[in-house]
Amino acid sequence: MTTVTNEYPTPYYIVYEERLRRNLDLITSVAREAGVEIIMAFKANALWKTFGVMREYGVKSTASSLNELRLGNEELGALVHSYCPAYTAATIGEYLAGSSHITFNSLAQFERFRPDVEAFNAAGDGHRVSPGLRVNPQCSVIETDIYNPALPGSRFGATAAEIGDSLPEGLEGLHFHALCESSSHDLEKVLAAFEEQFGHLLPSLKWVNMGGGHLMTREGYDTAHLVRLLRGFRERHPNLRVILEPGSAFTWRTGDLIASVVDVVENQGVHTAIIDASFACHMPDCLEMPYKPAVSESVDEAPGLKPYRLGGNSCLSGDFMGDWYFPAPLKEGDRLTFEDMNHYTTVKTNMFNGIQHPAILFRRLDGSTEPLRVYTYADYKSRMD
Repeated sequence: MTTVTNEYPTPYYIVYEERLRRNLDLITSVAREAGVEIIMAFKANALWKTFGVMREYGVKSTASSLNELRLGNEELGALVHSYCPAYTAATIGEYLAGSSHITFNSLAQFERFRPDVEAFNAAGDGHRVSPGLRVNPQCSVIETDIYNPALPGSRFGATAAEIGDSLPEGLEGLHFHALCESSSHDLEKVLAAFEEQFGHLLPSLKWVNMGGGHLMTREGYDTAHLVRLLRGFRERHPNLRVILEPGSAFTWRTGDLIASVVDVVENQGVHTAIIDASFACHMPDCLEMPYKPAVSESVDEAPGLKPYRLGGNSCLSGDFMGDWYFPAPLKEGDRLTFEDMNHYTTVKTNMFNGIQHPAILFRRLDGSTEPLRVYTYADYKSRMD
């Protein structure tokens, strides 16, 4: 159970340096043993005030927007791997200037912007961008449709039928992304489909990016199998540099959201503890995925314990989840710890209903707690400036 920091008012996110370093140690070890590069996807975590730790490990990033690109350039001090579903004439120049690699979502996008890439690389200033194409191996291993880029009719990536026998001149890499919090055995299935459909193209390339969704820091993940799988791919294709870009794996189980019970209501036998946080605003993946987060203070169902829904403090009717059981009846002032609320939380928070963002705290290795950000009315009002 997480120790709640009582000196700070709820709600707040708290991120633990020790847990962050544990994940970074494992990811670094896998990259070294497999002979691959593992970079971080900002879409899962952009909490840049913790990037000082990541810089110690040489972490680089992948970006899908100009804001993410700038964050990688400025806060990780490195060029990024860029992928955007659609570049525009207004954005392509900045993407090229801040990227080491750039992946196009379609053959049409590559053909449209190939002159920009060629002109940039011909400038002769020593900064060259390696262009690639996202492909769709059409291998679906994700159960939740909203996170599945391999669904029929997907807008992501070119299929083998579209590409044919050869790639357009100038492409140097292929990128595929078909996983979400997946296992190495899921990757094995997708990789087999990728090699079957696109293997004839690989001898002419320089790199393959296997995308994200590799949840190698989850307990029970078979990292030894992942290493063998990646080594085997590299042995079959020694000309290729192999890149992985997980998001969740970097910050998996590195932080929690602490909230307080502010009221308990009962309606038709259903007891709801209303908290000073919101699933819709502060834990949106719980409703989108959906999934029921672990609450440290809860216990298993047992005779004599009544179930509680936990309701967010917004006006959205569906801003609740359930059921949880607790060793004693919940009451106003009780603090609850929603576990694993770092990845895909702070990057997704919103101010629907004007509800304030939780503060963000950082628990250092020495046990001290540093407030990274405390939000105010000015943050809400500035969203409409």
